[in-house]
Amino acid sequence: MSKDAFATLVSMLKRTQFLRDNPQRKYYLVDAGFQLKTEFLAPYRSTRYHLKEYSVHQPENSRELFNLHHASLQNVIERAFGVLNKRFPILGSGTEPYYDVNTQEDIVLACCILHKCLMGIDPNESLIEEVDTKLRRAQVQTNVARSSLAKECMERKLLRERIATDMWRDYDINLP
Repeated sequence: MSKDAFATLVSMLKRTQFLRDNPQRKYYLVDAGFQLKTEFLAPYRSTRYHLKEYSVHQPENSRELFNLHHASLQNVIERAFGVLNKRFPILGSGTEPYYDVNTQEDIVLACCILHKCLMGIDPNESLIEEVDTKLRRAQVQTNVARSSLAKECMERKLLRERIATDMWRDYDINLP
């Protein structure tokens, strides 16, 4: 997502009445696996979500528009953290010594500041491309897994239907 597209997205979100009425509220952008809770913003289920799905068809209703913007923001966040993790391995390493929460916050903030400075001096485009490639591969793997899960789900539905039909036939035959 370009800087202009991101700025437009942020501007649209700021114009949303609910967010204008609640400027101090903070929200966690979560995926559909999370339940809706006070600070969680999850996409609508059973509604188009992935950015690729909108490359051919524009949003057709408010739910699809919300999911499109949710997916765009999630993509920006994943990309940003991917670049930071690549540039500063301390952020993604589980082998570092334990730091208290305040120190962890300071480390992330320091890495963000350093990254911004480094991008002004030497924008490492290969690092960004590497992260983008990794994210694209992860998306393909997710799509394959979802396709496999959908196929398995369909097989289970067909199996359930066959069992129910057989049970009904046996029940119907044995009625007095």
